[in-house]
Amino acid sequence: MQDRTETQNAQQRGVRYARELEGHLSWLDTFSGTALGVLAVASGIYTYLGVSSLLDDNGAMSAFAAIAYSIAVSVGIFVFWSYMLRLFPAVRGARARTGLLGAMGLGSLAIIAMSSWLNAAALAGSAAVEQHLAVTVQDYQGSLERAHEIALSAQGLERDVARVRQSFEDLSEQEAGGELSGLAGRGAVFRVLRQKSSELAGLETQIASQSPLVEAAFVEGNQLLSRMRALTVEPGPVEARSVEFSEQAVRLAGLITQLRQLSVASLVERAAQDLSASVVLPELDGSTEQSRGNQASTITSVLEVLAQRAATLERAAQAVLMMPPPTDTTYTPISSADAVIKYARNFVPSWAGAIAIDLLPAVLVFILAITQGAIREGREGTSIEETLTLAELRAAVNAMRDVDASMKGTGADSASQSAESAPRITPLKST
Repeated sequence: MQDRTETQNAQQRGVRYARELEGHLSWLDTFSGTALGVLAVASGIYTYLGVSSLLDDNGAMSAFAAIAYSIAVSVGIFVFWSYMLRLFPAVRGARARTGLLGAMGLGSLAIIAMSSWLNAAALAGSAAVEQHLAVTVQDYQGSLERAHEIALSAQGLERDVARVRQSFEDLSEQEAGGELSGLAGRGAVFRVLRQKSSELAGLETQIASQSPLVEAAFVEGNQLLSRMRALTVEPGPVEARSVEFSEQAVRLAGLITQLRQLSVASLVERAAQDLSASVVLPELDGSTEQSRGNQASTITSVLEVLAQRAATLERAAQAVLMMPPPTDTTYTPISSADAVIKYARNFVPSWAGAIAIDLLPAVLVFILAITQGAIREGREGTSIEETLTLAELRAAVNAMRDVDASMKGTGADSASQSAESAPRITPLKST
């Protein structure tokens, strides 16, 4: 008996708990549809802004197309989540819930595909394009500095050329004093040494003439980079800034190419190869056979030294040529939607907001499902009469009275109809 009483008390508490939850749901239903409509309209507005950024034409037809797309998105979001809010909490079987859960997942992916990325483009499109401009500036700066570094390294070959030239000039001075071949004066050996020192002097002059051009190109490139950096943060529409940015990028790419062409490393390499290969040997002018033999021996030694210096100079030039070239950088204009996708990692809050405005009703679906499950659990094991509210009981009593009255009226009418339809018997009079 006591267990039965405790069970009844628990059932009564469950019924009261379920009624309380139903009261809350009834109050929430008064504005849930309006709130869902507001979310759908807000998503449609941002979708319109995102679509407008993708359309090149600004005519009436493009505006109409963007409006039509945004309306379709708003209606789709409202209808989809209305289905989920009504159906998902109502189903009970695991199979049915799993099916609806899969449908909700597919619908959420469809909403992200048709709306959320456009919402993100509207929220962070300009900032994403500015990020693209900033990254492009960094790439151009790296290419410019690399090209300048290679050009300076090539200009540094001037010191190697000057050192080799000076060594040949010193040898020629020694030959003029008779310290090499033993014949003082400007004979055959002296002319060979002077020939090569003159070639190296011309190469040195040519290298030196490139230095002002390299510095001027580097200074102009830095000026262009400064202007490009300013364009990334200037106020105003980013589309207009992108046009000027593209113009500056083309000029900067030309300067980087010019710096690469100003490198004299290949010129020095060819000159080093020709240094020992193209030697014009003069006629030996010694007065005696012995002196001419000394001159020939000295020239042979000079040619060996020449080959060694040429190899050293060639290796220095090849070291410059083997330096990694600057990266080919080309500015590619990008739309705000593409920029948001490309630099999604930098705009996680915008992506989160764009997706949340579309998928927030999913949280409401789960809240309703949990609440409906709690209501069913609270009513579990109770009979129908125990779950009736006072209003429902009054309505049931009134309905019963109406039924009884209707049944009584029907019975009275039937009796009267029977009486009227019965044959009347007239008694016979006796005569």
